[in-house]
Amino acid sequence: MRAVTRNIRFALTLLLAVALSGCMEWDYLYTEEFNERSRGLFCLNEGNFQYGNATLSYYNPETRKVENEVFARANGMKLGDVAQSMVIRDGVGWVVVNNSHVVFAIDINTFKERGRITGLTSPRYIHFISDEKAYITQIWDNRIFIVNPKRYQITGYIEVPNMTMESGSTEQMVQYGKYVYVNCWSYQNRIIKIDTETDKVVDELVVGIQPTSLVMDCNNKLWTVTDGGYEGSPYGHEAPSLYRIDAETFTIEKQFRFNFGDWPSEVQLNGTKDKLYWLNDDVWMLDLTKENAQPEIFLPYDGTLYYGLTICPHTGDVYIADAIDYVQQGLVYRYSKDCELLDSFYVGIIPGAFCWK
Repeated sequence: MRAVTRNIRFALTLLLAVALSGCMEWDYLYTEEFNERSRGLFCLNEGNFQYGNATLSYYNPETRKVENEVFARANGMKLGDVAQSMVIRDGVGWVVVNNSHVVFAIDINTFKERGRITGLTSPRYIHFISDEKAYITQIWDNRIFIVNPKRYQITGYIEVPNMTMESGSTEQMVQYGKYVYVNCWSYQNRIIKIDTETDKVVDELVVGIQPTSLVMDCNNKLWTVTDGGYEGSPYGHEAPSLYRIDAETFTIEKQFRFNFGDWPSEVQLNGTKDKLYWLNDDVWMLDLTKENAQPEIFLPYDGTLYYGLTICPHTGDVYIADAIDYVQQGLVYRYSKDCELLDSFYVGIIPGAFCWK
């Protein structure tokens, strides 16, 4: 069952990465008024590739109330095709919709659109350098787009060396000083380092095959996990690993090796950035306050299709997305930091990413 789950997950990941030509028509619907000023959690539901059924949900942890499809209900139009990621800056939520080639800016209380960035290849994540400059990573492109968020315009590009358009993939970004670090995933094995003053790649670090995510802890250590590729991949197939990288020296300090055929993903930190979580059938945790700590199971695998993960920065509660069968509405489970089930709620199809307000 676990092997089947990994194969399904991988197949869907490939589907999300394949096409550049997805076209989304925004059908205008009736609108509703929202004024949700509570502290809460946005859940991005990918939807099915090329079906245009991505949605955005909002959950209030205090009242345990969830509102689904808030973007469509507030704006009278669908969100698009494959909701990928979201960040919040100065009261504005930036929602990246991969196969619709768009990033929406929305009011985080009313959920209404404030603007959009278009003309993107296949956007994955957005990272702000300043109020007037941000980077947007892409899949199937050897460039990171530079944009002006105030004008919603593309202003330039960062070309990644030794990367083709066909195999290009840049993903998550974290910043240390003036440098932004980016993991290169699809058919790649690198973390790149960008000087934000020159918008140039100035260094790279080779890790294992296909680093899937990237975070930075309270000690300025970068953490990335590789998936190791897949059987028959022209790029290779190896046992995946979890790496600790010093941001100052940009060197690998520690490596945790997984079993061959494992499929780790979704590296996340708690609010104090001293506990690391990830998915690998089970939900795993590593206590970063202990120098010689070893990974331990936080929540055992029970047949649930764990697909997304986030940690509440205020309470330490662990939220786990269950894609179920990739067709029906997904579920989100909320556990305390002591692994007590506190709540569960239905969201949209294929919940994959979260953003805390």
